[in-house]
Amino acid sequence: MKNNILQHFRKEEAEIISQLSDFVMQARNEYRPILTHFLNPREQYIAQALVGKSDSIKISSYGGFDTAERKRILFYPDYYELDKKDFALSLIKIKYPSKFVTLSHGQVLGTLANSGLDREVIGDIIEKDSTWQFVCEEEISDYFLSQVDRIGNTKVHLELGDIRSVPIPDINWQERVYTTSSLRVDNLISTAFNVSREISKKLVHLKKVQLNWAVIERPDVAVDIGDIVSVRGYGRLKLDELMGVTKKDKLRVEISILEKNN
Repeated sequence: MKNNILQHFRKEEAEIISQLSDFVMQARNEYRPILTHFLNPREQYIAQALVGKSDSIKISSYGGFDTAERKRILFYPDYYELDKKDFALSLIKIKYPSKFVTLSHGQVLGTLANSGLDREVIGDIIEKDSTWQFVCEEEISDYFLSQVDRIGNTKVHLELGDIRSVPIPDINWQERVYTTSSLRVDNLISTAFNVSREISKKLVHLKKVQLNWAVIERPDVAVDIGDIVSVRGYGRLKLDELMGVTKKDKLRVEISILEKNN
C-alpha cells in the first residue's frame, strides 16, 4: 500500500506516510482505536488518503474545535463508538497583565516549543480579545502548568481551561483569481502578495517560506492543487484550482489568501 500511495506525494513526505501507514495497520491488526499526535492539515490529508474507502478502519480528527488547524487523528475499527474525549485534549489559558503587555503568536509558540517537549504535542494557539490559550495533549498538560512561568520577559501563569468551550478564532481566507506564468512557488508568492520576484526569491533563500509546513530552499519548487504556502511576515496562500489558460498562454488560477494580521 505504501508504494501505491507514495507515487501521489512528494519524496520528502515518505516518512510521515510510513508512520501513518503503520498506525492504520496497527488499528486494523489489533482491532482497536489508535490515536496520533497533532497533525498539520497536509498530514491530515495524507492520513485520509491512506484510509481511503476502507470499510474496516474509519478515521476522525479533532483539535478542540471544528476549524482547528492542528488536529489529532483517531484510526478506529467500524464497531467503535467515537467520543470527543477519545482525542485526549486539554485547553490551557495564559494569564498575564494584558493591559500593559502584548504577546505574540511567535512568543507563545517559541516558549512552548523550547519547554522540552516536541511541537507535535501542541495543537492550535488561539488569541481572541487579547486572551491567549492553547490546546495540548491531555497527558502533558500538567508539565506545561508546572514548567512555564514566563513568555519572553513577561511573567505568566498557566491554568487549565474547559476544552468544551474553546474560543474560536476569526480566520478569514480570501478567494481570488489570478493569471500567472507558472506554478513556481516564487512566482505564486509574487502574484498573491504583490511583491517582486526578487523579493519572493529572497524570502525563499532566507528560509522564510514553508510548503505544507516544511521549509523549502529552492524558488523553483512547483506548487500543486491543495498545497499551502506559508510566508513569514506576509501570510499564507493555498492553490485551490487551475481554471485554464488565457489567450496569452497564462495560467488562470484560484488562490485563497490568509494575510498576516498587523
